[in-house]
Amino acid sequence: MNRELTEWSGAHGLPRFDLISDDDFAPAMETALAEAEAAFEAIASNPDPASFDNSVAAMETADEALNRVCGVFYTLTGVDSNERREALSREFAPMLAAHNSRISMDKRLYDRVAAVWEQAGDLAPQDRRITELALRDFRRAGAALTGADRERMAEIRQRLAVLYTQFGQNVLADERDFVMPVPEDRLAGLPDWLLDMMRAAAKERGRDGLVVTLNRSLIVPFLQYAEDRELREAAWRGWVARGSGHGAGGEATDNSQIIAEILALRHARARLLGYEDFAAYKLEPEMAGTAERVEELLTEVWNAAKRRADEDEEILSGMMQQDGINAELAPWDWRFYAERRRQQEHDFDQGAVKPYLTLDAMLGAVFDVANRLFGLEFEPFDAPLWSPDVRAWAVTRDGRHMAVLLGDYFARPSKRSGAWCGALQYQHRIGAGQRAIVTNVCNFTPPAGPGEPAYLSWDDAGTLFHEFGHALHHILSDVKWPSISGTSVARDFVELPSQLYEHWLEQPEILDKHARHVDTGEKLPADLRDRVIAAGNADQGFSTLEYLQSALVDLGLHRGEPAADPMARQAEILAGLDAPAAIPMRHASPHFGHVFSGDGYSSGYYSYLWSEVMDADAFAAFREAGDAFDPETARRLEESILSRGGSAPADQLWITFRERMPGVEPLLKGRGLI
Repeated sequence: MNRELTEWSGAHGLPRFDLISDDDFAPAMETALAEAEAAFEAIASNPDPASFDNSVAAMETADEALNRVCGVFYTLTGVDSNERREALSREFAPMLAAHNSRISMDKRLYDRVAAVWEQAGDLAPQDRRITELALRDFRRAGAALTGADRERMAEIRQRLAVLYTQFGQNVLADERDFVMPVPEDRLAGLPDWLLDMMRAAAKERGRDGLVVTLNRSLIVPFLQYAEDRELREAAWRGWVARGSGHGAGGEATDNSQIIAEILALRHARARLLGYEDFAAYKLEPEMAGTAERVEELLTEVWNAAKRRADEDEEILSGMMQQDGINAELAPWDWRFYAERRRQQEHDFDQGAVKPYLTLDAMLGAVFDVANRLFGLEFEPFDAPLWSPDVRAWAVTRDGRHMAVLLGDYFARPSKRSGAWCGALQYQHRIGAGQRAIVTNVCNFTPPAGPGEPAYLSWDDAGTLFHEFGHALHHILSDVKWPSISGTSVARDFVELPSQLYEHWLEQPEILDKHARHVDTGEKLPADLRDRVIAAGNADQGFSTLEYLQSALVDLGLHRGEPAADPMARQAEILAGLDAPAAIPMRHASPHFGHVFSGDGYSSGYYSYLWSEVMDADAFAAFREAGDAFDPETARRLEESILSRGGSAPADQLWITFRERMPGVEPLLKGRGLI
């Protein structure tokens, strides 16, 4: 086995990606799985009475080598997939699911943890916390099941792992294979910066001319600016067809039956554990607790957003009629007319602000905010990583090493869409301890050529800040155990740090310092800066409703008996909402990776809004202090939330910081809905 997969020898403890080949993964996975199985077996069969040290604490490091192999492999499959890695993913999925089932359903391990919990009153708080969570996880995994129910649970988990892999690979294939050439005589309305992006996308795909791909940073501005309605429709239909059987891969990448099977298996899993349905099972450990509480929040925001969207639809339809188009406003029309309206009402054009929003400038802004709030410093260093585009920084505070941050910011055909934060290594204080190795991954349009700057849209800059907010949760983590480190928190709490960090992008002093014109060095003019920020709340009816539709469909698909035809059930839920026809779901089920490429956000897509309620209230704490960089508020934020990981229930962490639960009004005001 290539030891570089488990004993990382690179700078600042990184893996040496240049010394790892795809041929190394299978033997490494086999060896690491065997080592983990042996370690857990030794714990389960220990003849000594169960204690915290020989049971709960021992499990924290039993699969360390396996975690390292998986960390490298699954990082690469996300950022740089290929046919070999996709095949290995399909091979590894059932192996890992079987392993996880064996461990999490081992009655001997469950009994040992239960015995420790019976005497947990004398444990230190974090020791007690991981014991409580371990016991909960064993129960929720089915460790108390017996006989046929136990066997069925293991089968379900293994089959779901296979289906999740297939779902994600189908979406990636459709995204990778869609390329829409745009003729030179049909470019009306497209600004120069977007044309440059389209040429760069064509070059990346080995083509001449200009193309549209399904990279969000490209297709959204195309839908905003292209005057050619027929091309807008073709691009939009390609975008929403991913995974539906009507995408670039046709029936071969149809996720419809995969979704139906996933929903049925999730429901069966929940029923085996005594829950009414999967939503009840999934929401039990979250802050929300029940589907009813989630629905209450979503409905309250829906009603406010629906009123705004209805008003906007009437205005946009009128604009289209003025253009001589006698048709209903369609999904491929909304962004185009909303952008034109934004330019008219706010005198704002994205093209005017892009020269001030280069990637390097916005990274400087991200790091400056982290320095002012938390004293962090970022030193770039060279390391052999998976692409020459990937950047690495050593993060320090007062000379102390805090973390390593890896940034992979540009779209590639081999990278899955979207943006995310991951961790190759979690912080903990076991033994000598270790600090986190964090990845921030985005899909921004690459520079037009060597030495050229990479330009971001205002939304791209927000994404950069968002993902770094997640990274902060890892960087500032200061807990004893890896299982409660960093972002290991309730799903509807995990988005709080990321969404909160976005607020600092709008601070005038940050923009004045970092949003400098790429050619002249002049700062972003104050009037343009103010228009950019004001325009940020434009079209909130649209963005809120497209998100809420996805959240409500996710919740609805997981409540009650599973639908035999999920697409019909999705249509039924949407019809009941009475959303404007021109506002579709942000993520239709066939490409809803949050929900169907894993369990992570299943019944939990609402959590972005739940966290936004808190992030609006959290930033209000800085406003109340009279300074967006108030050091005392920043200290309390770090000590109460960012450093604590999952060391206490999320509501306790929140109340420690804010001394009360948040209300929805700051969110509605922040979105301009009231």
